[in-house]
Amino acid sequence: MKLWGGRFNTDPDKLAAKFTASISFDNRLAKYDCIGSIAHVKMLGKQKIIPAKDAVKIIAALKKILAKIETEKFKVDFSCEDIHTNIEKEVIKLAGEAGKKMHTARSRNDQIALDEKLYLKTEIIEVISKLQKVIISLDKWSALHKGLIIPGFTHMQHAQPVKFEEYIGAYTEMLGRDIWRLTDAYKRANIMPLGACALAGTSFPIDRKFVAKQLGFSIPTKNTIDSVSDRDHVIEFISDCAIIAMHLSRVSEEMVLWSTKEFAYVEISDAFTTGSSIMPQKKNPDIFEILRGRTGRAFGGLVGMLTVMKGLPLAYNSDMQEDKLHLFNVVDSVKESLSILELLFNNIKLKTGNIKKAMLNDYSDAVEVANYLVKKGMNFKDAHTATGKLVLYSEQKNKDFCDLSLSEFKIFSKLFGKDIYEALKVK
Repeated sequence: MKLWGGRFNTDPDKLAAKFTASISFDNRLAKYDCIGSIAHVKMLGKQKIIPAKDAVKIIAALKKILAKIETEKFKVDFSCEDIHTNIEKEVIKLAGEAGKKMHTARSRNDQIALDEKLYLKTEIIEVISKLQKVIISLDKWSALHKGLIIPGFTHMQHAQPVKFEEYIGAYTEMLGRDIWRLTDAYKRANIMPLGACALAGTSFPIDRKFVAKQLGFSIPTKNTIDSVSDRDHVIEFISDCAIIAMHLSRVSEEMVLWSTKEFAYVEISDAFTTGSSIMPQKKNPDIFEILRGRTGRAFGGLVGMLTVMKGLPLAYNSDMQEDKLHLFNVVDSVKESLSILELLFNNIKLKTGNIKKAMLNDYSDAVEVANYLVKKGMNFKDAHTATGKLVLYSEQKNKDFCDLSLSEFKIFSKLFGKDIYEALKVK
């Protein structure tokens, strides 16, 4: 079955039909296609565009199909061109001739735009929920070691001592911004395109506000041409997911480093690591490594979507059916990544003893020494120089600052007093 064909003398070439079909991937939108169609048909009946009795038959058929979809009993007919054709075929089978009126005052152009926005709104909420769970997992891990001082890094070198909860808090801040971005993106996805038809609207007396309210949208779109040619909401969502993936990659890299023998800050549970086929001793942080690698999917999806849309004239073009491949791939990857990350942080042990050892003789409290001298009246430039010389001296003597005598401190400035040891207690 096709939703077109009257003006054609021959059937499509088999390869051409297969090449242009989207049923292999857009069947994922079946649920939303039914939900959108139910609201559309309610409106057609209310506006007396189709007889009320026909609207009742169509809606009953759609609800039966929807129930099958939700219980995973609906069989997709892959001989159909797309999911819209598949659903309409089933409606006609169940509702008879009345089913042929379902597509009145609608095009597949605005229909797919609607389906995608319904799907996207659901997925935005799910991704936000998963981000919140990862934040909770990080907060719990952080709370277990409240007050613990660890090395802070710049340029991958020990920089200044920081609290563990502040270090982990940096990642929860990142994920919090991700939630903020998605919440904002939801507002733009929450504008209803149905009623734009192919691009020029319809002469039927449709009620777009009614449909928008039925489907939980804030308002209908204003411009019908833009309604069917717009995929900004998809691009924006994938862009937000690319940023999420980048954040997950950063925390994953941190955990890969922290799990090495060189760092040995963390021990990842055996349940979340893998071994080697040749090296018996290996315990690899594969999940974190794969999380880093998954970033490529999100970045690739973003570049793919931008490339699809970059040269398109108004209005709808078939290039745009490729958007779903990028969207679904990114959704699946990011949701799975967030789910596994939530579990990971409940299965990592912090090796506090090793962390404390790593801070011996690292001079990461040098800034506090310089600040101490400034508070005693020295300008910061000279305090910086004096502290730098103190660091060099301490390295040569293989001593931590706390191990230096007061007389040794005074070699570099007479301003040092016994209270310098209080200033160094941050470690």
